[in-house]
Amino acid sequence: MQGNAGLLQGGGRMGTIKCQTIAGMLDELAPRSLAESWDNVGLLVGDGRKRVSRVMVCLDVTEWVIEEAVDNNVDMIISHHPMIFGGIKKVNTDTAIGRKLISLVKNDISLYCLHTNFDIVSGGLNDIFAKELGFSHWTIIEETYREKLFKLVVYVPAGHEDSVADAMCRAGAGYIGKYSGCTFRSKGIGTFEPQEGAKPFLGSIGSLERVEEFRVETIVPEKLLNKAVGEMLKVHPYEEAAYDIYETKNEGRVMGLGRIAELERETTLSMFAGNVKTLLNAENIRYAGDPNRSIRKVALLNGSGSKFINSARLAGADVLITGDLQYHGILEALEMGLCVIDAGHFSTEKIMMKYITEFLRNKFRELKIEADVFESSSNTEILRVL
Repeated sequence: MQGNAGLLQGGGRMGTIKCQTIAGMLDELAPRSLAESWDNVGLLVGDGRKRVSRVMVCLDVTEWVIEEAVDNNVDMIISHHPMIFGGIKKVNTDTAIGRKLISLVKNDISLYCLHTNFDIVSGGLNDIFAKELGFSHWTIIEETYREKLFKLVVYVPAGHEDSVADAMCRAGAGYIGKYSGCTFRSKGIGTFEPQEGAKPFLGSIGSLERVEEFRVETIVPEKLLNKAVGEMLKVHPYEEAAYDIYETKNEGRVMGLGRIAELERETTLSMFAGNVKTLLNAENIRYAGDPNRSIRKVALLNGSGSKFINSARLAGADVLITGDLQYHGILEALEMGLCVIDAGHFSTEKIMMKYITEFLRNKFRELKIEADVFESSSNTEILRVL
């Protein structure tokens, strides 16, 4: 597999994968540009050129999680919560962050974080959380990003239009709403004159050529534009492909925080809270509001949602499911007529570990990489209720 030679260890055989290649996979899944301004995502510790054979996925980079990584000869940790948020003035063993950084560097373990960018992205943790709760349809509550769309136009000699269009679509181009493979082709005549030193696919040096060509065009989201162009160039037969890129005013996917959905059947708050506990396999949950209150419209936000109460109310929700709710925030919600279910920070986000583990396993399988990926077993719920 020539295209994967840079990923493999020695001679193109199956083997380890570069840390920066894994980072690239995760950047494509959840672009860092989507992260909130206060967040800290990406490769936080390590050398992107490092070869990786064992990857561990966790929610939190605690000291015991790092010990687990060391014991299991892990080369790279992927976490949801950033280990580094603010500025660090000292790195020593007097602080937990200092001890953790020293341990990671000493044991040559890289650390990559995807946090609010993974919450926000379409198909990311907010959407996975909604699926875990049994919903199949939902809308975004707070828009944080609207995807830019570009028109990619390329001129292809007749007989090669299908392979070029297919390459662009495989790279993620050609999606319009729920339709894929959307392209347009128009036939025309292209002219060119190969100059000295050229190696033309068609024609000869110094002779003006007239060739039957197709104009193939498709729509591409901004984050996949470079990939679509790259894949197109790989299969285009010309030495120098002629193509144009136009920014459109079409609206791409809207992304953001929080989801709101409706239950198929109305239920009571107490019944619904019990279902949430079961679906999330949570050790315990808290809820506030009249147990017999009718529930139909549900707002949800994985992680810490104390600041999301007003947004949920304005969206018309009967109940908000999230974690880390504080006493006064709960009172405020009840006074607004909004019930709340606090399912805990860990229980609403632990699903990240399974999803990212499976995502990377599938990627490695596609590339025939033998690197191992597994979930942390020490990163568990830390709160106990007597």
